[in-house]
Amino acid sequence: MAPSVADVLPSTAELKEKAEQKINRAFDVAHHSTYKYASYLPVYDETTTFPPTEAFEFADKGLLADKAKPHLLGLNDPNVKVTKLTPRVGTEITGLQLSELTDEQKNELALLIAERSVVVFRGQNFKDIGVEKQKEFGQYFGRLHVHPVGAHVDGAIEFHNIYLGPDNLYRAQRRSEKLTTTGYHSDVSYEHQPPGITLLTLLAVPSTGGDTAWTSQVVAYERLSDPIKALLEGLRAEHSGFPQAENARRDGHFVRREPVKSYHPIVRVHPVTGQKALFVNPGFTKKIVGLKTEESDAILKLLFKHISQSADIQVRVKWDDQTVSLWDNRVTAHTAISDYDVHNEEEGLRHGFRITTLGERPVGVDGLETVW
Repeated sequence: MAPSVADVLPSTAELKEKAEQKINRAFDVAHHSTYKYASYLPVYDETTTFPPTEAFEFADKGLLADKAKPHLLGLNDPNVKVTKLTPRVGTEITGLQLSELTDEQKNELALLIAERSVVVFRGQNFKDIGVEKQKEFGQYFGRLHVHPVGAHVDGAIEFHNIYLGPDNLYRAQRRSEKLTTTGYHSDVSYEHQPPGITLLTLLAVPSTGGDTAWTSQVVAYERLSDPIKALLEGLRAEHSGFPQAENARRDGHFVRREPVKSYHPIVRVHPVTGQKALFVNPGFTKKIVGLKTEESDAILKLLFKHISQSADIQVRVKWDDQTVSLWDNRVTAHTAISDYDVHNEEEGLRHGFRITTLGERPVGVDGLETVW
């Protein structure tokens, strides 16, 4: 039976809500008149606000997985190829479509991401399956995070927009006074229950450059000497969203959820693998609780340098427009590498979206929990 007119047309309440929304485009419409993914270009909803994220129960899908991962890695399909990108961090998979995975395969994928930190899928149709199916895929792994200040996809405020092109240089301008464009971080780690799995897909990529690099925080922890491990395992660090919100307001951007601070264990224990990992990052970690300022600064400087400069515990991934990468924020820090000429039409557009799921309240060694 054909749907009725009432089923097709939006209700009066929906029309009123849409009319009251203020959506600002963060791109030049004329610049993208023939762009296939124009509906995914960055916008800012400057009306919708959210209360602080409330505590919720979280169960990691990796706990449901068969540790041997027979449904994901044992298919005996000649078209499926699984490659370790480095010995300790990063796995690449070709021949499997994320959009077609069963729940068993998704559970095993969650476990693989926890074990290998980042998993890169090539030859994907994910960007073409539509917003609802993309959102549904992300929601399987956890509650979707709404970025408090970032641009998003119109109609999908949960999709954090990744965009750097000649008509929007905001990301480049933020780092124009620094020697490097890199900035290692774990996504919005200031949240009381910070992210678990993040998915990123690019819809347009530069002809060269624009890679992403990840550091294994598990191996970073392992490399530390035993006395330093023992010291850090009993400490918490402050992660703050206030500078991000203040910078957004300074630059005229809307803050849809007020910032928070969390005091996370510096060494957290992964709920599925039981591995210990450093949980600090240069992006959001501000100080170590209980230490004098000079002590905190010195230790964080050491850890940030270790995370950012230890190339032998990192993986660097080159993108194409059919690549999807998924990583576990609980055991990684990552950075975009904006090394391309954004003003060059042949080279200068990097556009995609990020779906980020929230995880558990961090727990460290001997049950040391996050507080706020």
